[in-house]
Amino acid sequence: MASRKKVLVATVMAASVVSLPYTLARHAMADDYSDLLDVLRAKGSLTQHEYSTLLGKHMRHVAAEQDAAPRAVRPTAHSRATQQTASRAAAHGTGVSNGYEPGIRFEAAPEVASRAEDAATRAEASARSAQQALDAMNSNQGGFVRVAKYVPGKGLTFKAGPVDINLSGFVNGFYTFNSPTGGTAVAGGVSTGSTGFDSSAVRNGLLPAGLMLKLSTKQQGWDIDAVLGMYPGTNNAKVGTFNANSGGSPVGLGTPGIDFRQIYITFGNSDVGTFKVGRDLGLFGGDAIMSDATLLSVGATGSNSSPANTSLGRIGVGYVYADWIPQITYTTPKIAGVQASVGIFQPLDEFQYAGSNADKNSPSYNSTYSASSTQHSSPMIQGRVTYETTLGEVKAKIWASFLIQHQQNLQYTDKGATTLSPTADHRSAMVEAADIGTKISYKGFEGVAYYYRGSGLGTTGLFFDGVASNGRKRDSEGYYVQGAYNVTERLKLVGSYGVSNLYLASGEAQTVDPAYLVRRNQSIIGAAYYHMTDWLNLVAEYAHTSSVAHNGGSEKDNTASAGVILFF
Repeated sequence: MASRKKVLVATVMAASVVSLPYTLARHAMADDYSDLLDVLRAKGSLTQHEYSTLLGKHMRHVAAEQDAAPRAVRPTAHSRATQQTASRAAAHGTGVSNGYEPGIRFEAAPEVASRAEDAATRAEASARSAQQALDAMNSNQGGFVRVAKYVPGKGLTFKAGPVDINLSGFVNGFYTFNSPTGGTAVAGGVSTGSTGFDSSAVRNGLLPAGLMLKLSTKQQGWDIDAVLGMYPGTNNAKVGTFNANSGGSPVGLGTPGIDFRQIYITFGNSDVGTFKVGRDLGLFGGDAIMSDATLLSVGATGSNSSPANTSLGRIGVGYVYADWIPQITYTTPKIAGVQASVGIFQPLDEFQYAGSNADKNSPSYNSTYSASSTQHSSPMIQGRVTYETTLGEVKAKIWASFLIQHQQNLQYTDKGATTLSPTADHRSAMVEAADIGTKISYKGFEGVAYYYRGSGLGTTGLFFDGVASNGRKRDSEGYYVQGAYNVTERLKLVGSYGVSNLYLASGEAQTVDPAYLVRRNQSIIGAAYYHMTDWLNLVAEYAHTSSVAHNGGSEKDNTASAGVILFF
């Protein structure tokens, strides 16, 4: 506001200087100057004190000119305006008068009046120019770039004509100490308990760093957005199956990975709804991860000796990762708190996350636990419905979502040789999954409860070990509960527990020995978050993670983390 006032006052002063060579022009300019001051005060660009100060200075200058002017001047339009200005100044307490007795008429020589009228015309043009500049700034047109009011956590928004340019993001870093408690390796487990060695890391948490650019405008009744989200990690990247999310490479001369996970456009309005085209978070499981408190911390590490772009948080220990997927989705307008979304998504392969049987004494040694696929004749379909309401001091959100995808041409590896699924009538599978969750807040308390179930969905990631090597679907389910309480305005304590289960498929035990395949991943997590400033948050966390196989074998680990996360 201060900078805008300086620009406007400078414009006004420049307009008054235009007619300095003409003695009587100052009288004409006085009225224009005063009118413009009135406009600026009415718009809130000048305070009452600033208005009175500028008007007082101007009128003292007018009075001095009036005293020196010829007394034979006729009261032309500009001289009458000068008297009106003086009256206005008196009314506002400036204590300045025009120095003339009331009722006296003045005659002006023709050439003097002509010069005065020319000066008045120039003054009027300058005043109009200043007013146009003010209007242009208020309407955000004419090439002006402004900055919208800053809201902590919502980024910086620049207004360039009809376009809003928003830059937002976050950065975090943690020291994490992981201590395994022993056990046997579990195929597809998320615990690192069988590694046998403590590990230290300086790493990212469940969130990497992030920089998001959003361009927003309105054209012909359509609200249009374009979003680009870049998510780099702090640790060295190692190219693998999961690209930047693969395990890291803690060696010299390494470089971090960049996960450009958000690339999409939206268009719509409050009557039609909104269409989205591009890559963004999936609908199924999306609310589960966005409600997870470990977004601001570490949770299960996944791997602490060679950190990837992110940790696991509660992924695989309470929900299946929603993932960032190319999509075309439609979202309805919100009606009475209810909103629905549905879309078609890039189909994803069935994936052998658990790998192959490493037991050399097993007859199925070196055979994969799960089937895989790479053929898709139809898209994945996802949908979601949400309901939000407020009852007094209670705020509640309930959501439910679903996922459907047809997996075709299923294959598995039998003792090193890739073959079709051994059961001819199970070379394809229709994957189905659904979830439901709720978040309720009351004063300083917030609670989250979530449950999912799938057939062929798998565990940890979408379609990870969802179909057995015999081509039949495995059922899976999981849940997590979370409670948070704001002890003070700045300190929040959080505790959560979650489980993900993967069950054997029909007839699976007779085809490939599934003894070491994961049956359950679970974790208990407690954390404290201190809101130090609008940007900066301090975090301390403890997590206990365990994995159990179908043969009863298990592994466990404990993790302590402390760090900071910054949002802007």
